[in-house]
Amino acid sequence: MRVSTSVTTRKRHKKILKRAKGFHGARKLRYKVAKEAVMHAMAYEYRDRKLKKRDFRSLWIVRINAFVRQEGMTYNRFIEGLRKANVMLNRKALANMAIENPEGMKQLVALAKKHVG
Repeated sequence: MRVSTSVTTRKRHKKILKRAKGFHGARKLRYKVAKEAVMHAMAYEYRDRKLKKRDFRSLWIVRINAFVRQEGMTYNRFIEGLRKANVMLNRKALANMAIENPEGMKQLVALAKKHVG
């Protein structure tokens, strides 16, 4: 007796077409084209989860650098000063502080200046 694979095939096809929702043209309608589009999309998803971390770190560095330069110091010297002063704040916290609490950030810049000399 032959086994009917129509149920399994339909389930597999529906799973791919569901992920292709929002794509244009044949990429959302035809299984073969949709499968390829979804595979590429998944590859981009995986890659960009890694790039996202890189992008945010560089954004934080730009924000910190912009604030610190207004105070007459470079980013490099600022980070060096904080390290010597044993201030254990990450770049995300420092960038938020530069935006939300400029007075506190100015105190950190003064502390870093003192330790760099």
